[in-house]
Amino acid sequence: MLLRCGRRAALLLAAAAALSRGRDPDTAVYASVSPPQTLRQALPTAAPAAEGLRSGARLFSPWLLPYPYQGFPILNTFASASVSPANDRDQGSDGSSCDSRCCPGCLGRNSIAKAASAVGPAVVNISSMHDMHGWVQEQSIGSGTIIDPDGTILTCAHVVADFQSTKAIVRRKVSVTLQDGREFEGVVLNADRVSDIAVVKIKSATPLPAARLGSSSRLQPGDWVVAVGCPLSLQNTVTAGIVSCVDRKSSDLGLGGLRREYLQTDCAINKGNSGGPLVNLDGEIIGVNVMKVWNADGLSFAVPIDSVIKIVENFKKNGRVVRPWLGLKMLDLNPMIIAQLKEKSSTFPDVRKGVLVPMVTPASPAEQAGFRPGDVVVEFGGKPVESIKEIIDIMGDKVGVPFKVLVKRASNVTVTLTVIPEEADASR
Repeated sequence: MLLRCGRRAALLLAAAAALSRGRDPDTAVYASVSPPQTLRQALPTAAPAAEGLRSGARLFSPWLLPYPYQGFPILNTFASASVSPANDRDQGSDGSSCDSRCCPGCLGRNSIAKAASAVGPAVVNISSMHDMHGWVQEQSIGSGTIIDPDGTILTCAHVVADFQSTKAIVRRKVSVTLQDGREFEGVVLNADRVSDIAVVKIKSATPLPAARLGSSSRLQPGDWVVAVGCPLSLQNTVTAGIVSCVDRKSSDLGLGGLRREYLQTDCAINKGNSGGPLVNLDGEIIGVNVMKVWNADGLSFAVPIDSVIKIVENFKKNGRVVRPWLGLKMLDLNPMIIAQLKEKSSTFPDVRKGVLVPMVTPASPAEQAGFRPGDVVVEFGGKPVESIKEIIDIMGDKVGVPFKVLVKRASNVTVTLTVIPEEADASR
């Protein structure tokens, strides 16, 4: 009996030491429960030590701790595993908190469930009807998210618009089903083929549940995300994964046309998920799911919500998305690329950052402004730039507005150019 209790005491001391590992050596561990009565009875020869435990005196257990923590002070290490009834609801089967998160963005026990429940009521099923050669057929089924209690819904353009038609997108009607089973007739207000984003509107006598918009600029590879939607017309479906890449370019995916950027995730996305929200652990929309790679499991893509917000603002302001076009092929520079270019040509300008122009489209605004292949853009619109995205953000939707551009050429020749963007043609 004495040996058994002595071994139990050693185990308890080891557990307390393990909990304290990694803290400052001068920090003591406190417990609110006194030693078990049986242990007191079993250690009659260790009365001074037991008394020390009761009184709060420091005890040292160098045989329990690895170097360099030998001599770590331990106070009252006997703790009960039981919890009070008031706190029992918040404890897991192992006594830990059900949703203990060390910091915002960390994954807790119920983090995914809470994120899904926060956005779930605002996720809708959308079915689009298309008239083809006099026959009314169901063209597509997808998902969407209510972003305003007035019934404004974000979804994918290919869910509600005919991409095969060369005609302008009309305001066709679609069927919208909410999570609670209510059905509405929706009208397509706007759709952009390039970004594959559309806005649908439904009318309700009462305010509708709406999801919160987050920020995609804060995402990092490895962040947890949740995809909600109606794959294969199965409503209220939730999948989870991580962000694989935050700035996957359309050219990386072999997609032609104008430049686009996507969030790449490993969430399970299937037919019907298109238009549904990609949310963070706070239940905020950080992307709109648009596509997956059919021959590669674990690859899915979403339009970043920051880009979607700009598209919606363009819809409200211009009725369409206005994209300025310069006629430049551009490449972001970094120290490695700059070093390689200097090895190839000793006349390459001395720059630490900027955007390289490897090609200029003939008869484009850029050629008319005097751009040449090999130019390095270091300032655009009076602001220093080091990425293509910064140039696009500076231009915004300004078409026909002159911009001053500072470029550096071979042998460190500096030139100031004035370029006037035209509206982009998606067919280019």
